[in-house]
Amino acid sequence: MSVCPLVREEVHFGFNLSEDVNAHLQRAAALVSSRQDAMGALRRALQTSPEQLETLVASYKLHFYNGDLEEAEKFVFQALIKAALQGGFNHDWRYLDAQSTDWGDPRGAARIYLYSLKALAFIRLRQKMFRNARKILDALEIIDPDVLVGADVIRELHNGLCEQGAV
Repeated sequence: MSVCPLVREEVHFGFNLSEDVNAHLQRAAALVSSRQDAMGALRRALQTSPEQLETLVASYKLHFYNGDLEEAEKFVFQALIKAALQGGFNHDWRYLDAQSTDWGDPRGAARIYLYSLKALAFIRLRQKMFRNARKILDALEIIDPDVLVGADVIRELHNGLCEQGAV
């Protein structure tokens, strides 16, 4: 009887990552159960390429999954600002709509902006800031009427919490 070693599939973090950054992010994903080691790998990825939006996304996700909403929120705001700068549109979601930029490019900074805004709405729900979450979700309906990033899932969660009287 032969034993087949477990093979871990690589996580897809983005389209335009350098090999170094991808290696650091893969290491962070592999070490997710060891918060200190995973954070060290993320720091190296951020140091290697501070303008790489995918490193910010990985950072806010890891902090969120570790229950550190305050740190996750900081990385979300960094991602929103850098994505807007790279995409050439306003970073303040309150001033955006479906025509503000090409939201449809799955490889563009605008799409990462939308995912990060969705993440902010989810963080607000976890922080029990339901009105703020609703405002972000309402803005996402205007900015992303085709629901490219699946914000409707967060809207359903919000609505479910409202029905349960949590709001």
